[in-house]
Amino acid sequence: MSYLRFDKTVMTNLEESLPREVLRTNRSGAYSSSTITDCNTRKYHGLLVIPVPELDDENHVLLSSLDVTVLQHGVPFNLGLHKYQGNNFSPNGHKYIREFDCEKVPTTIYRVGGVILKKEILFVHHETRLLLRYTLVDAHSATTLRFRPYLAFRSVRQFTHENGVASQDYQLVDNGIKTRMYEGYPDLYMQLSKKNEFHFEPDWYRNIEYPKEQERGYDTLEDLYVPGYFECPIKKGESIVFSASISEMKSNQLKRMCESAIESRTPRNSIKHCLVNAAHQFYNLQHGEEYILAGYPWFKARARDTFISLPGLTLAVGEIDEFHTIMNTCIKAIDDFIDGKPISVKISEMEHPDILLWAMWTIQQYGKYVNYEDCVKRYGTLVEKIMEFLRNNKHPNLTVHENGLVYTNGRDKAVTWMNSSSYGRPIVPRSGYVVEINSLWYNALLFSAELLEASKIKEGKEMAEKLRSEAELCAASFHDVFVNEYGYLLDYVDGAIKDWSVRPNMIFAAALDYSPLTKPEKKKVLDYCTKELLTPRGLRTLSPKSSGYNPMYTGPQSQRDYAYHMGTAWPWLEGFYLEAYLKLYQRSGLSFIDRQLVGFEDEMKLNCISTLPEMFDGNPPFRGRGAMSFAMNVAEILRIYMLLRKYKEELV
Repeated sequence: MSYLRFDKTVMTNLEESLPREVLRTNRSGAYSSSTITDCNTRKYHGLLVIPVPELDDENHVLLSSLDVTVLQHGVPFNLGLHKYQGNNFSPNGHKYIREFDCEKVPTTIYRVGGVILKKEILFVHHETRLLLRYTLVDAHSATTLRFRPYLAFRSVRQFTHENGVASQDYQLVDNGIKTRMYEGYPDLYMQLSKKNEFHFEPDWYRNIEYPKEQERGYDTLEDLYVPGYFECPIKKGESIVFSASISEMKSNQLKRMCESAIESRTPRNSIKHCLVNAAHQFYNLQHGEEYILAGYPWFKARARDTFISLPGLTLAVGEIDEFHTIMNTCIKAIDDFIDGKPISVKISEMEHPDILLWAMWTIQQYGKYVNYEDCVKRYGTLVEKIMEFLRNNKHPNLTVHENGLVYTNGRDKAVTWMNSSSYGRPIVPRSGYVVEINSLWYNALLFSAELLEASKIKEGKEMAEKLRSEAELCAASFHDVFVNEYGYLLDYVDGAIKDWSVRPNMIFAAALDYSPLTKPEKKKVLDYCTKELLTPRGLRTLSPKSSGYNPMYTGPQSQRDYAYHMGTAWPWLEGFYLEAYLKLYQRSGLSFIDRQLVGFEDEMKLNCISTLPEMFDGNPPFRGRGAMSFAMNVAEILRIYMLLRKYKEELV
């Protein structure tokens, strides 16, 4: 049985099937996403969603969905499904679904009387082309397929409604048509691999409803334009490929392209293979530069997410060349920021105070899992440049104080990863000495000293001794400022203001390779995280015992903002927790870590299948929330798998 298979009992029960989503990307910014029943429940869903840089920096839904109708003896059986206003579903095509499988590509099996039809969907890598292959597995009489496209031509953040401006013009192309609803958009080419008849019957389908948007407190209704339908006969055993793209291709090549693309896909037959496939979806090649998208469907490339995700998404799956390629893009952003120039690549939030420290951590992971000699050659100069910039207080919002700690101002603007805001003000105003930033700073001082010593240059050795001396001062001050009499770490300290909340940010002090804590202190931090923050889906952002605990990420935007970092659970934090656990307990901790990772296995079949969402509610049943696929979560679980594998290999 397939690892990601759902039978008709799940598929025909909309309470079970509608929350499960599917995501496919072309690794160049475009994606295709819906639910496993093909009923769109978000405004971000669509069969062909692409960036249109000529218009803006957002993605745009061109082809929202495609309804396929089976015709036998003149009787139509529509396999589509849409939710309309008033909780009305039509045309209820899900009742014909017998099985959904996503091991290689999303595959749906329909049964209509004696007709068995298989549908497969895939996105061609680095090309804006979606392919859907329909195979008539069985039929006892003449069968015809009808393809009816629903068009949107709008930003993922907006809705389209019936209007007199939308163009109904179309032109015939090779076995299909091209059309464009509005000026400024590219033409949408819809082609079939077989000769067909296009019937021009323009109409608007009104008041289609997206329940996910309703849950989030947004508008929910839109109208979609249908220009008509394609119709062609199909024989038993025959396959027909439908292509949606912004460029035309020869229709006789569609079958070959589809077969080749399916053959190249890696099966998702385990949690690790699921996460490896998910990791590849975050790769984003644009104009010769490779990025990591922070998540789908609305995130772009953000600096912090990129550096935290990069080791897990590349090194952990053995893709070292990919690490180099993405890091080359990051280096341009780092150089621009340090040199005071506008950022020349599409990576945002470079100005935040912890970004360069996370970059140091990323390079450190490369040195550990590749080798330090190569790390010095490739990134030694960059490390020196970053440390010179930080140690000389050139950063606009990160200052090294005389006590060896680094100070940042986050009172008026959120500057850490806990960045939710309300009316322009941070909900969690983490300012002053911030615990994870100072943990990263201590780690960076000793890692840069280690690299300098590895370079075997006399001047490097002298500088390394100086950095170690600065690290000693930092460690002593770290104890004075953050370690309290209860054994956990304060989250931030700003003058007389001390945040006593039990938060997961202290775990970094125990997890990083260079820690300012003693072993007993690490154990106390780990114990607090275990008792008050650990859930089956990650570490809570706030202890239930702390004031303001708000674990349910539901309701309108303002309500969700106040829950975002006040009790929700994040899997990427558990990655560092498990790393700290492995370092502290070593062999005796292996079984516990294995059990924790197995806990994520169920998530491969929930929410967006084969990946991990942005966060989970902090209380049972720990429902997935936010973005359907989140890079840092996927990356950190993959990195823990790598750490476990390496540790077990060393034991042999």
